[in-house]
Amino acid sequence: MITKCGLVLIAAVGCIATPASFADTATETDDIKQQLAQLKEQIVALEARLAEQEASQAELSEQRARDRVPLNDDTSQDGIELGGAIRTNYSHTSYNDGNTDRVGDFDFDIFRFNLYGSVGDVSLNAEIRFFDYMTAVKYAYAGYQLNDDWQVQAGMTQVPFGNWPYNSHNYFFSTNYYLGLEDDHDLGVLFKRSMSDNWQLDLGFFKNDELGGVDGYVDSRADRYSYDIVGSRSQGEGIYDEPAQALGEYNTFSGRFGYHLRQDGLETELGVSALTGGLHDGQSDAGDYHAWAVHSNSHYQNWNLQLQYSEYQYDISGVDRVAVGAYAFYDSMAAEATSATVNLAYSMPVEWGPVTDLQFYNNYGLVYDKSDGSADTMMNVTGMSVAAGGFFTYFDLVHGRNQPFVGGSASGNSDDTERRFNINIGYYF
Repeated sequence: MITKCGLVLIAAVGCIATPASFADTATETDDIKQQLAQLKEQIVALEARLAEQEASQAELSEQRARDRVPLNDDTSQDGIELGGAIRTNYSHTSYNDGNTDRVGDFDFDIFRFNLYGSVGDVSLNAEIRFFDYMTAVKYAYAGYQLNDDWQVQAGMTQVPFGNWPYNSHNYFFSTNYYLGLEDDHDLGVLFKRSMSDNWQLDLGFFKNDELGGVDGYVDSRADRYSYDIVGSRSQGEGIYDEPAQALGEYNTFSGRFGYHLRQDGLETELGVSALTGGLHDGQSDAGDYHAWAVHSNSHYQNWNLQLQYSEYQYDISGVDRVAVGAYAFYDSMAAEATSATVNLAYSMPVEWGPVTDLQFYNNYGLVYDKSDGSADTMMNVTGMSVAAGGFFTYFDLVHGRNQPFVGGSASGNSDDTERRFNINIGYYF
């Protein structure tokens, strides 16, 4: 990586190479001016390249810190490496009497394998997760660097939308995750433009969801990592029932644009995202769906502030509520709604024995203006994460209302705010 010291050294060498006297002749003066102008252009180009490398490293560090994901897009050396994680989870809740009486429960979470590396000029990344109740592939794609600016990824890859790679800091993500608008992975192709001239662009086409769409050959369409639509809800159908009318996404186009501003130690990405696609019932077209968002992600010293405003709509005739599936579990949500999230975090490097990093955060999300008339969904997570060698632990105090996994549903009508204290302990290798 080019360093700022390297830039200073280049400038110094350029100055030594110029003539000792600037007044010998007019020709020599013109030559010196031309050399200095060229040198300034080189320094500007090198500074831009340094800024791009620093931004790429920051994004990589953020993704690794969020879920300890081993990433490798270096195609200079062949080989596939194996990583993974074993995680356990403690929870104490207000909405489960048995859990409250036992003063919480300690359970197995996941056993996870990651494959990453390269074969020739092609990079490979995959993750498979084993739960007690299901097995799910989170992502699996091959990448190829088309040129200095563009990379293509094909397979099960992340849908570009919103703050990237995550719109949250905690174990439970944000309310957007449960709407299918955060950390969603589908089957298709993604073109990623690296940041140059301060802007980035991601463009994706996804043929269908990660389980093959409405007629995918699977035991259960709820056995997946990412939230996706799996059907429509008819009148009288239960919130948690398997849907009588199956639906699936197909031919989805998604785009994400981000522009980076830097001034006095503050770096902010301002972005806009949009997606649109079709919905199929297995026999014919059943409608379409759309979503858009404006978002910002700011870093200042050890602080990080994320803001996002999103709207989505599943346009299906006569339907105001749809069924979604994930984690071997069916739920419901409004066919149309608005979402807003505000996330603040502070990272603190430490040297306390094996502990090297602490992050404190508060993540707030609200889903409102729902087409099915259900009450607002709210989730607020106050917590901290601790990195200690191969261990990474989340301590989260969650308050939620009509929030999945916090005693409610995204289509619930409760006025009660539930509480969940959660500790997720993972060993990453």
